Amino acid sequence: MLRLENHSLKDYNTFGIDAKCTILYKINSVADLLTVLNTTNGPYFILGGGSNLLISKDQELTILKNEIRGIEIISRSLNEILVRVGGGENWHQFVMWALKNDFGGIENLSLIPGTVGASPIQNIGAYGVELNQVFQSLEAFNLETLQIEYFNNEDCQFGYRDSIFKHDKKGKYFITNVTFRLTHHHHNINISYGPVSEYLITKNIAIPKIQDVSDAIIDIRKSKLPDPDEIGNSGSFFKNPIISIELFQNLKVLFPSIPSYHVNENEVKIPAGWLIEASGWKGKRIGDAGCYKNQALVLVNFGNASGEDILNLANKIIADVFEMFKIELVPEVNII
Repeated sequence: MLRLENHSLKDYNTFGIDAKCTILYKINSVADLLTVLNTTNGPYFILGGGSNLLISKDQELTILKNEIRGIEIISRSLNEILVRVGGGENWHQFVMWALKNDFGGIENLSLIPGTVGASPIQNIGAYGVELNQVFQSLEAFNLETLQIEYFNNEDCQFGYRDSIFKHDKKGKYFITNVTFRLTHHHHNINISYGPVSEYLITKNIAIPKIQDVSDAIIDIRKSKLPDPDEIGNSGSFFKNPIISIELFQNLKVLFPSIPSYHVNENEVKIPAGWLIEASGWKGKRIGDAGCYKNQALVLVNFGNASGEDILNLANKIIADVFEMFKIELVPEVNII
């Protein structure tokens, strides 16, 4: 375990925001957690890869950085395999490990930044797949009782980019490991999103394998999203809003080209990037805070933007989208 005082968090968030915290502990085991919690006072903030985070100012917090590692196959059946993964493992590296072993189910989630421990909190999703579809269970350390607790799929109350860990259990648990249910023989190939199937057609791949799907998604994501090592960002900053059919029909009259995705008989999902671009923000820049030129859903730090600069930009975008469409955008990132 490593302890750092009055430490900059610039290297611990993909926005590259240079804000400080009181103390940062790098946690490698449950024993480390017990040591810290028995010898220090909160408030605590649990940090994974810092890829879904906007730090708006210096933090008078004790940061618990999840660095618990390990990937273990715990059971295997006719076509399913259960894999337990340490919460501090890099998500994309875990996806690459699964593909190397021909384990399917998470190939559509390739190149999503962050850690395995953060993945159920956000219920990460992309290109027709969400984490809850492959999630088996997780183990979490209760910061108040100092006890290990277990959560199954139902316990997590998963929703669209949502879980109980963003509401009732927010900030109360340190996720030590997550168990996934993957396939190892007959894979369920999902190419329902148009860009993925179109990519495979251009590559003359008629019967794609899980590696082909991953390759397609990696290329698509790289073409749309900036590399955080080059331009600070946290990927998609806003959730795609879900609105009523009635509101959508009214908007369709005013904006005939507005796209939508069916949710249920009463609701549709609208791409937030389309709303932002239609509001005139795509490619705009205020100082070093900007809206990415290739994908309006991504806010970026061109170098020296503060967290407050990014937050101010986000609030301006929210206000303009609401004024134009009467739809309120909600940030997907965690703002502290």
